[in-house]
Amino acid sequence: MTPKNSRLIQLLAREQSADPAAIESQFCHHLEYTIGKNKFDIKNEDIYKALGFTIRDFLIDRLNETHELYENEKPKKIYYFSLEFLIGRTLHNALINLGMFDVVDKVIKGFGYDLTEILEFEMDAGLGNGGLGRLAACFLDSLATLNIPGFGYGIRYDYGIFNQIIADGNQVEMPDHWDADGIPYEIVRPDKVYTVNFYGHVESRVNAVGNLQFEWIPTETVLAAAHDYPIPGYNTSTVNYLRLWTARSSEEFNFDYFNHGNYMKAVEDKQISENISKVLYPNDTTEQGKILRLKQQYFMVAASLQDILSDFKKEQGQLDLFYEKVAIQLNDTHPSIAISELMRILLDQESWTWERAWTLCTKVFSYTNHTVLPEALETWSVSLMEFLLPRHVQIINEINFRFINMLKETKLYSDEEIAEVSVFEESSNKRVRMANLAIIGSHKVNGVAALHTELIKTTIFKTFYRIWPEKFTNKTNGITPRRWLLQCNKDLSHLIASKVGNNFPARLDELRELEKFADDAAFQEDWMKVKHKNKEFLSKIIHSEAGILVNPHSIFDVQIKRFHEYKRQLLNILNVIGQYRRIKESPKSSFTPRVVIFGGKAAPGYFIAKLIIKLINSVAEVVNKDPEVADLLKVVFMPNYRVSLAEKIIPATELSQQISTAGMEASGTGNMKFALNGALTIGTLDGANVEIQEEVGEENIYIFGLTAHEVMDLKSKGYNPNDYIHKNSELQKILRMVGDGFFSHGDSSTFQAIYQNLTTIDHYLLMADYSSYDAMQMQVSQDYLNKKQWLRKSILNTARMGKFSSDRTIQEYADEIWKVKSQNPVKPRTITKIL
Repeated sequence: MTPKNSRLIQLLAREQSADPAAIESQFCHHLEYTIGKNKFDIKNEDIYKALGFTIRDFLIDRLNETHELYENEKPKKIYYFSLEFLIGRTLHNALINLGMFDVVDKVIKGFGYDLTEILEFEMDAGLGNGGLGRLAACFLDSLATLNIPGFGYGIRYDYGIFNQIIADGNQVEMPDHWDADGIPYEIVRPDKVYTVNFYGHVESRVNAVGNLQFEWIPTETVLAAAHDYPIPGYNTSTVNYLRLWTARSSEEFNFDYFNHGNYMKAVEDKQISENISKVLYPNDTTEQGKILRLKQQYFMVAASLQDILSDFKKEQGQLDLFYEKVAIQLNDTHPSIAISELMRILLDQESWTWERAWTLCTKVFSYTNHTVLPEALETWSVSLMEFLLPRHVQIINEINFRFINMLKETKLYSDEEIAEVSVFEESSNKRVRMANLAIIGSHKVNGVAALHTELIKTTIFKTFYRIWPEKFTNKTNGITPRRWLLQCNKDLSHLIASKVGNNFPARLDELRELEKFADDAAFQEDWMKVKHKNKEFLSKIIHSEAGILVNPHSIFDVQIKRFHEYKRQLLNILNVIGQYRRIKESPKSSFTPRVVIFGGKAAPGYFIAKLIIKLINSVAEVVNKDPEVADLLKVVFMPNYRVSLAEKIIPATELSQQISTAGMEASGTGNMKFALNGALTIGTLDGANVEIQEEVGEENIYIFGLTAHEVMDLKSKGYNPNDYIHKNSELQKILRMVGDGFFSHGDSSTFQAIYQNLTTIDHYLLMADYSSYDAMQMQVSQDYLNKKQWLRKSILNTARMGKFSSDRTIQEYADEIWKVKSQNPVKPRTITKIL
């Protein structure tokens, strides 16, 4: 029997045409009818929006095809839970992955516009802060590229992290209105709205079969509304999605309050509810800030689990098959409350027994750890969590009770070990250890670099590793070569393709073919021209955004990342002061010209990190204005570091600073992005630096400083920074310049906190590593003058980065943790040109 809407179905089955005439027609339609422009009132930003809506049509076509495939095949799906997705700009990436960049470029040129300029009108999506969120974004790209049914779940923040401006050298935080002009590629899903509850109390009763049944009676309800962001795979028709939740009040407007003249009270519920999705990581130094953070975490997982369960029941039916068809990856501990939420649903709503529910739960979840710092492991006050989520604390108590009893029955673990792995930290303010909950409730726990995984097995989670060695596995992080080479470094991509072919963006191992050209003089010359062109481009941006003129013939030395003491931006600027002193003391000596570039944001409440930013800008003010130094040394702080700015800095970089205290950086992915684009790394044997050295060779990387084990050994014996300061007269002079006010107009109080920290505590061992770091920096300056050898090293770094594709990482997750398989795309495609 033919359905009555068969004509509609037939028309909806038609694909958008990608020929230039059809794209022109769609574009003009959106320009006039979607955004309401007329032919006499067209601005560049209107061209961007119309193009965004045009490409959205193609994305939705493929998204619907992919959804239909998944409905028919019923594959196992992976859902990636993360509070951050640092996706950057979407349109450029979509054009590349859809294979439409060239045709759209021609269409836009035909209209009299430049596509590169138009793409600059897109704001970076304010959905993340640092490496955690950027990793999640790379993973989504790889999931779609590998045709794996994988989806992201997070929060659609209204203001993201913050916009950073620099005033008098200080970081000032401003709201990030990233979506002020609308998001063309966003798909609002009004049919995907769920209720999320908070506060209240728990009641219990005996049900019909004699079992104790619990019911949570909440006193606050918020609505979670879905917004989808299509994620296209490269060289495939697969399009998955990132689903983000925005908070809405269940009571938009109280007429009673309004009619009685209490206008603010009339909208109070709406404002309180919507605060949940306002800002990423609200300041949690206050009780209200803590409540808001925990609300965010629960809001995200509660809405996401309801959505997953709803779709599963429609497609699959019985929940007994849930773990065979669903895998959930917890990206750090922020979403780990999902374990107790799924248990609550199975116990209280589905009336399952504990054993049945727990078996399913532990087969569904897996957990990625991102830190080796004990102080960075997330904990929550039990009293606060009980106040906000009373039923969940009951469930966590039961999880812990059964786990501890299991350990006691084995008689293999001491009381100290049992206390260490308990979900609860017993103190005057009893706390829930979210990492412990995540480990107990997951079937796999992974680190993100080989060294990191070994460290968590031997330090912070050593007892857990004794209990469940089979749970722990390593999955070294990776980056998507589509964004971090093909998109951000078009000229280098074309040069590479001329030697190894067009497949490398999806098969990064093929870069190995470049090794045979590492000593080729003509290829080296072409390589150098590409790098210099990128440096000239960045020089213009530096002048525009930071007001500093730099010489593109200098070595471009870069450290761009979130500001934290363990990442040691302070070590870098101390060495810059040392280089400045050398120039001043020996102005006639030869010195390799250098531009030292910093970028990154400090958390608003992180005093020392913000003071380090102030120091960098103060040093820059002195150095850059000194006529005796001139072009020999420039210091640049690029404000408001973000993905789109990284895409401009990384291709121009020649020296990548990855100088964290050994044993403290879980992995890092910036190190991979720089090396992929031909930068040489100066760094410690920390995180993924260890594996980068293994791949590129010891002679093609600049390693300095203590190893992770040497750091632990030194600290265990009692570390005194003055033991190192007293041996190094140059370091003493550098510290005096900081402490005596040389860079603060004679005010010795400005940087006294930094000076005192370095000379008394120095928790991150800058003084212990300074001499080694300084010597390696001098080696860099010397080696840079040998252009032939430097270029050889640069080419080999790119050639040997195949391991660090996020495609490899995701394939390992899929095979070894999630047990999910690639699906054959509806319409396989082959991209014959890389751009």
